[in-house]
Amino acid sequence: MAYEELLTLLQMRFEANYARHSSLTWAAVQTRLMAAPNKLKALQKMEATGGEPDVIGRGDDGLFLYCDCCTQSPAGRRGLCFDAAAQKERQAKGINPAGNVLDMAADMGISLLNTTQYAALQAVVRVDTTTSSWVATPGDIRALGGALFCDFRYGHVFTYHNGAASFYSSRGFRGMLKV
Repeated sequence: MAYEELLTLLQMRFEANYARHSSLTWAAVQTRLMAAPNKLKALQKMEATGGEPDVIGRGDDGLFLYCDCCTQSPAGRRGLCFDAAAQKERQAKGINPAGNVLDMAADMGISLLNTTQYAALQAVVRVDTTTSSWVATPGDIRALGGALFCDFRYGHVFTYHNGAASFYSSRGFRGMLKV
């Protein structure tokens, strides 16, 4: 997808979901995007993997916050272990996941949501009602072999743990991009 097509799509999504960012204008977002081609490349990757990125607000630093707003965890980012070590653990057993979350997020140029950001996203748009999404995991949990993921069930955001080497067709990850 060319950048012009991407900008048109992002503008249409921005205008169709005004409640997510009612205090912001597309003109301001577009100006920032046009000055940052590397951010457009990251948004292109978010879109290509099914993330449906949209602005959900502004950070304390004044940057626009783009986040994956697709209803369920992005389809092109599922079936992944948490990190490279977990992926190698699976591959050593002859099991080949599609990849791993941390490497894919880094390749895309986005950051993995943490639990606070995930809850903030849920306050803006209801997501992961039938899927789940890996989230940033504290080092002490990861050192013991675990990783965290979140979803929305029964009217609440839940945070769970699982082995970092696990991977499921219904679990992906959501990212954030600051522009």
